[in-house]
Amino acid sequence: RPGLALCAGCGGRIQDPFLLRVSPDLEWHVACLKCAECGQPLDETCTCFLRDGKAYCKRDYSRLFGIKCAQCRAAFSSSDLVMRARDHVYHLECFRCAACGRQLLPGDQFCLRER
Repeated sequence: RPGLALCAGCGGRIQDPFLLRVSPDLEWHVACLKCAECGQPLDETCTCFLRDGKAYCKRDYSRLFGIKCAQCRAAFSSSDLVMRARDHVYHLECFRCAACGRQLLPGDQFCLRER
């Protein structure tokens, strides 16, 4: 639909022969689709994530909106092993006894108080 669509990036009418459609109702000029955080161009060669009508590269989306370790507050990578306790998620190496610092491993019994 060149000529009918409005660019979600600049707000201008898209008259180019090509446009980038990220969701059914959000379209961009090819040159306007950039990460809202770092400005990296987002094209068919990289993964694009949407949040509140803004596009993000994978790195910034994970950093800003991804689940973070309840202990160190760092984001998780896809290869990280995690431990879950109620609604908290921890890196395996961050899941430790608050009293003695011993790393708790899968199968260990523990008590969760407050955090």
